[in-house]
Amino acid sequence: MPPRESPSTPRWCVVGRSAAAGGFAAVEIDDQGARSPEIPIPADGLAEFVSAREAEAPRRWVWADTPAVYPGLLSAGVRVERCHDLRLCHQILRSSELVGDRSAVRAATQWAVPSEAAEEPRAPLAPALFELEAEARSVRRPSVPESLPEALAEFDRQRAAIDSAAEPNRIALLLAAESVGALIAVELTSAGVPWDAEEHDRILSEALGPRPAPGAKPAALLAVGEEVRAALGDPAASLDSPPKLLRALRAAGVEASSTSRWELAEHEHPAIPPLLLYKKLARLLAANGWNWLDEWVRDGRYRPVYVPGGVVTGRWASSGGGALQIPRQLRPALRADPGCLLVSADVSQLEPRVLAAMSGDRAMAAAGAGRDLYAGIVESGAVATRQDAKIAVLGAMYGGTSGDSGRLVPRLRRAFPAAMRLVDDAAAVGEQGGIVTTWLGRSSPPPGDEWRGVQAAASLPGAGRREEEHARRIARDFGRFTRNFVVQGTAAEWALAWMGELRRRLFAFEPSPGEAPMAASGPVFSARPHLAFFLHDEVIVHAPRAHAEAVAGAIEESAQAAGRLLFGDAPVDFRLDLRISERALKD
Repeated sequence: MPPRESPSTPRWCVVGRSAAAGGFAAVEIDDQGARSPEIPIPADGLAEFVSAREAEAPRRWVWADTPAVYPGLLSAGVRVERCHDLRLCHQILRSSELVGDRSAVRAATQWAVPSEAAEEPRAPLAPALFELEAEARSVRRPSVPESLPEALAEFDRQRAAIDSAAEPNRIALLLAAESVGALIAVELTSAGVPWDAEEHDRILSEALGPRPAPGAKPAALLAVGEEVRAALGDPAASLDSPPKLLRALRAAGVEASSTSRWELAEHEHPAIPPLLLYKKLARLLAANGWNWLDEWVRDGRYRPVYVPGGVVTGRWASSGGGALQIPRQLRPALRADPGCLLVSADVSQLEPRVLAAMSGDRAMAAAGAGRDLYAGIVESGAVATRQDAKIAVLGAMYGGTSGDSGRLVPRLRRAFPAAMRLVDDAAAVGEQGGIVTTWLGRSSPPPGDEWRGVQAAASLPGAGRREEEHARRIARDFGRFTRNFVVQGTAAEWALAWMGELRRRLFAFEPSPGEAPMAASGPVFSARPHLAFFLHDEVIVHAPRAHAEAVAGAIEESAQAAGRLLFGDAPVDFRLDLRISERALKD
C-alpha cells in the first residue's frame, strides 16, 4: 500500500537516523497502514519530539535498538510507555515455528546476530541445561541498521511475518513483552540499584581482611592459602591455576578430575575444607571485590547492564556489572535512600507453577494453591518429604534419570500426568532433533551439524556400540535441553509480563511532593516508585516510604495479572514472597 498523508490516530511511530535531516526522522503509521510524510528531527531534538508525541497520545515507538536510543531520552527526563524493538523482535520471528512465512525476515541478515547471519541459529552439541555459562559471561549486543528507511523496511517484514502466524495474537504478545523488557532493562540501568559502598567495604573487610595494596592479595586469602599448602604438603602449590592445583591435589592423594568446588566437596582430605574456603574468598574478591566496587558503584548507585533475551530461552543475561551473579553475602549492601524502602518480591517455584498452567494439570495447580508447591506435592501423597518433592520436580523439568531423581520422577508421572506429559513430549521431540516452542512462540534452536553428524554416523551399517551409545547419549542430552526449554522460556515470558504490568502500575503513582527523595535515580524516577533490580523470578522496587505498602500490593496484583494474560483462567496461583525493608535481605 503506498503511503498516504495525515494518518488518523497514529498507532506506531518509526524512528531512525536520517542523513538528510542531519539527525533523526520519523514516520507515523495508523491502524490501516497509512503513513505520514517523513518528519525531520534535529540531532538534539529527539527527546523533545518524543515527549510532545507522548503527551498527545502514547503510541508504540518503533526503533532499531532500544539501548541505542532510550538512555538519552531518560537522561532528558522522557519516558515512553511502549516500543517495538526491531532487533529483539527479529531474533524471535526468524526462528519461531508459529510464524508461517519467515522467508523475508530470514533474508534480512543485516538484522541477525553474527552467528545467525549465514544460517539459522544452532544449539551446541550438548547444551548447558541450566545455562549458567551464558548468564555468567559477558554478552554483547550486535549492531543493526539505524537508518529510517532500513527501520521501515524491517518493520514491514516483521508485520508481514506476524500476519502469517498461526496465532498472530500470541506472537504479537511475545514481541510486545520482549520490547517492554528492553525498555525496563534500560530503565534499570538508568535508575540503578541503591548501593551502600561503605557496607560493601565492611563485608569485604570482614571476609577478606583490610583492603590490600594494588596487586596484592588480602590477608585472609593469604592465610587460608597457607593452610591449603600445608595440608597438601607443598609450600609452593599454585592455588589459582587449575592445572597446577590439580597436579598438587593428585600428588597429595586426591584423585580429582577437576577443581570445581562440587567435585572437590566429594573428596575427603585435610586440604579440601580450606581449599573450598579459599575458592569462595577468591571468587568474592574477583567478582565483587574492591575493584568491582570502584568500577560499578557511583553516587550511591550500582548500574549493571542487562541484555534482554541474552539466553536462548529468552532469559536475560548481562553485559557488565554481573547483575545476575550478585552473591547473597552482599545483599545487605542494597540499601534504600533515606526516606525510602525496598520492596522485594520473588516467586515461589515459578517454573513448576508455569508448567502446571501450560499443561492444564489441575492436580499440580491445586498442590500450589495458596501455599508452598513442594509442601502441596507432599500432601498429595506423591512423595514423602518436601526435599523429595523438590528433587522430583527439578528432575522432571531438567531430565534427571539417576539417583533420587530417577527414583522419584515416576511418582510424579502418576500424580501429575498432564504436567509430566508436556515435558516428556518436549524431551521426545528434542531426542529426534526437533524444535519446541514456548507458550507465546519462542522456538528452540535446532541441533547443529555436529549433532546430526553423530546421529548419522551411528546409523551407518558399520557403526559399532561406541558410536551408537554416543549418539543415544547426545540425543538424550538434547532432549533434556528441549524438556527444560519450554518451561524456562515460558517462565521468562511470564516474568516479562509481570514486570511490564508492574512498570505500568508504578508510573501511575503520584510523584512525591517537594525534594525528590531518590535524586540519584535520575529525572524520570527520582520521585516515583520504580523497578531497581531484576533476577529471573525476583524484583526489587525502590519506593518512597509512604508508598511502600501500596507498591507491595501492586507487585502482587501484577503477578496475578501476568498469569491471567498468559494463561487465562488457569487455576494457578503465582505465590510471592514479599518483603519491605531498608536493606534487601534474602533468606
